[in-house]
Amino acid sequence: MTQQLFTLFAVFVSLFLFGMAVMRAGLLTMNAEKARVGILRFVDNPLKGFFVGLLLTILLQSSSAVMIVTIGFVAAGYVTFRQSIGIILGTNVGTCFTVELIALDLHSLIVPLLLIGLIGLAIPHLITYCLGCVSFGLACIFISMNGLENLASPLAAIPAIQAFIELTNDWLIVGAGVGTLLTALIQSSTATTAIAMGFLNEEIIGIHGGIAIMLGANIGTCFTALLASIGSGRTSRLVAFAHLWLNVIGVLLFIPLIPHLSHFVMTLTTIPAIQLAHASTIFNVICSLAILPFVKPFASFIETLHGPSQ
Repeated sequence: MTQQLFTLFAVFVSLFLFGMAVMRAGLLTMNAEKARVGILRFVDNPLKGFFVGLLLTILLQSSSAVMIVTIGFVAAGYVTFRQSIGIILGTNVGTCFTVELIALDLHSLIVPLLLIGLIGLAIPHLITYCLGCVSFGLACIFISMNGLENLASPLAAIPAIQAFIELTNDWLIVGAGVGTLLTALIQSSTATTAIAMGFLNEEIIGIHGGIAIMLGANIGTCFTALLASIGSGRTSRLVAFAHLWLNVIGVLLFIPLIPHLSHFVMTLTTIPAIQLAHASTIFNVICSLAILPFVKPFASFIETLHGPSQ
């Protein structure tokens, strides 16, 4: 029985990541040229870079994808390290759009989205095909969310997991560690947050533990950029290190504030998943806007810590 539960858990996580990939493929096909032009032409100051990162992450539905593209342009010399920081800040905020979307109860749209997606994929026209990818990908995401939510109670009944969940509720640093490791493993902070939402909706973890996992997921997502920077030169590695330090510093500052953040989001809505989505948005918006006026000193800090850019 335990093996079957973990198999189903892996299947639903894989379906979530597959849905994200299909949706991203459709959006990227429609906007690949716009993404390239946007990065090259509109990042000459941190504020512009912020909005480029924000919009591209919303369009591509992946902060990791935007980070990988940015590292590629830095490696090619089209974008400087300091210009890339504005983009990083924008990607952190842009990823909240997806988290807010999956928190909504849209399960009734699964069948229509699947049908629209299949029809769109069958029509040999670029725009229709891309819209089909988006629709089909969204349907897969909502199916996986429903499955993860239904699995939360059976998984929590396993003694080892139950003990671990209790640790997450009692020790926020453990929750942050869980979020970091799980995101580094499955390469998606959104998927990790979705799993936490499933446990929250079933009242298996509290909002404190859910926020801790979400904060850890923001650190775990940095491993994608670190992997992408390997072999890309020192300047590209600085971009990955800047992404890591931004999230690590933000998480360390917010962990003591989790009780206050929990209380605030609970006043906004009674739905646990939406509470967590709002907490994610608040965290990323505050951290990004706090650093935005100080991009130059922050860039100097990274260069002092890890060596100057080439």
